[in-house]
Amino acid sequence: MTQDTLPRRKPVPRGLAHSGPVLLSYGFRPFFLAAGIWAVLAMALWILALMADLPIGGLYGGPAWHAHEMLFGYSTAALAGFLLTAIPNWTGRLPVSGAPLALLFAVWLAGRAALIAPDMIDITLAVAIDALFLPLLLVICAREIIAGRKWRDLKILAAVAALATANAGYHVLVLKAQDPGLANRLAVAAFIMLIGIIGGRIIPSFTRNWLAKREAKTLPTPYNHFDTLSLVAACLALAAWVSIPDHPATSAAALVAGVLNTIRLARWQGWQTSAERLVLVLHFAYAFVPLGFFIIALVPFGLFDPISALHVFTVGGIGLMTLAVMSRATRGHTGTPLTASMTTGLSYLCLLFGAILRPLATLAPEHYMALVSLSGLCWMLAFGLYVLEYAPILLTKRKPRPE
Repeated sequence: MTQDTLPRRKPVPRGLAHSGPVLLSYGFRPFFLAAGIWAVLAMALWILALMADLPIGGLYGGPAWHAHEMLFGYSTAALAGFLLTAIPNWTGRLPVSGAPLALLFAVWLAGRAALIAPDMIDITLAVAIDALFLPLLLVICAREIIAGRKWRDLKILAAVAALATANAGYHVLVLKAQDPGLANRLAVAAFIMLIGIIGGRIIPSFTRNWLAKREAKTLPTPYNHFDTLSLVAACLALAAWVSIPDHPATSAAALVAGVLNTIRLARWQGWQTSAERLVLVLHFAYAFVPLGFFIIALVPFGLFDPISALHVFTVGGIGLMTLAVMSRATRGHTGTPLTASMTTGLSYLCLLFGAILRPLATLAPEHYMALVSLSGLCWMLAFGLYVLEYAPILLTKRKPRPE
């Protein structure tokens, strides 16, 4: 029997292995589930800390712990789930699964456990444990992108490296009792650039596919030099915001970036997708990117404070975009119909409401605690609904084998 006549084993399609624990079969499963759960728990602990003096974070400090866990706890889990799912699609390589995925997930969990009560083990050791996750994720993503020769995706690695640097810098500044605002802004800027880069791929793509099926006459404008200009303007404005947040030059750069990214969003024809919330929400989430730039532009004039600008990016841009992507990716990669259920739509509405309320809290100081608490409750309800609907799918449902 020659090699040509040997029976060939049918390859297992990426992400469709039907052996081993379901939770460890693909990166989106453990990380999206954990992101949803931690979004609820971390916010609940923060509200209790504000209202009942719960000593969260020990010597690390409650405010520093809250900011860290929203950016480097919840958000990095959502990012990891997305990258570990998207990169195999980009490269054609097998996804990280099984024991390597379990190890990466365990490192993320260890960081959450270490920082919630760092005094119990030594605060320096606690931050060292937390600081391991992003470099490890960077190495895994770099290996896959380089092996797949997807050179245009190296900019994704730059954003992950910026996040790893920001996390380390955040810890150093907190341990030195200095303002971690610089590291905080760097992390937010990295996430906003990821939204600009990746959102600029998936939003017009998903929109085009949905509109084409309905034979719409006007489709999203394909990527061209204007998109590149919008991203460059966003990068320059974010760099200025990170380094000189109160400077007039930052205000001018942010205004330009806001205008260009508003036009960019309009070119994607989002208003035609009102019948499908799974697509429409992506446009709403991206809208918080130019809105954040506009508020940054107004900060030096005293019309908004820096915290308002920060929360437009974090709650609206990062929060709503990650929730939208997590729900869509969970459906798409488990064979669940790609249409938003009533529960999914309600989760989007709750987070949209919370994203609007949080910046308004600083404009109404007499109602600050009430608005912050209400915004936090909206956040918890949004992600609680995600967990309620999608946890059973993430834990048990495998994508059917192709015929």
